[in-house]
Amino acid sequence: MTWLGPEEWQAVALSLKVALWATLGGLPLGILTAYALARWSFPGKQLLNGLVHLPLILPPVVTGYLLLLTFGTRGPIGGALQEIGITFAFRWTGAALAAGIMAFPLMVRAIRLSVEAVDPRLEEAAATLGASRMWVFATVTLPLSLPGILAGAVLAFAKAMGEFGATITFVSNIPGETRTMPSAIYAFLQVPGGESSALRLVAVSVAIAMSALLLSEMLARRAAARVAGA
Repeated sequence: MTWLGPEEWQAVALSLKVALWATLGGLPLGILTAYALARWSFPGKQLLNGLVHLPLILPPVVTGYLLLLTFGTRGPIGGALQEIGITFAFRWTGAALAAGIMAFPLMVRAIRLSVEAVDPRLEEAAATLGASRMWVFATVTLPLSLPGILAGAVLAFAKAMGEFGATITFVSNIPGETRTMPSAIYAFLQVPGGESSALRLVAVSVAIAMSALLLSEMLARRAAARVAGA
């Protein structure tokens, strides 16, 4: 990417960093949430399902503002975390948090569909052999759901790379700290002569997004073939 300038490359590198941490940080909770929605019956299940998908429905700016109210330095959670040296507002970690929340619904849905495709009879057979519920999950459900988990992670990563509204509301647009690719594109378009830089970043964004979608589709096909052959 030598055709990218230093400021452009900085935005790409920060976007990759934010998207990676957003995906890795949300994956354990995403697997647990998807499994709960796919296999468990409990009061408030539909409420949980609604909360998971809420970021897809709300305007991203609203999500970012809610994060600022909650995780800002004067927020109930952000204020407590600041006392132990953890700050999200106007930091790259806050960008990762915002991107992770916006990407979470896509991750959960892909993983949930994969879990639901696992034949429950396989889990029941393992249970009848004396395996605990946790062992059944670790040795049967999780391996069979792995392609869907990978697909969900890829989709979440792509979504996190392109997140803008919630991120800029929560952590602003600080060069070198919170200026990811979408924020950099927006900033370049606000100054005369910045169109070429914005266009290069758009090309990078499209390339990453298309690669992620193709990879996700490939993993989904493999998952379907694996379940059909089980």
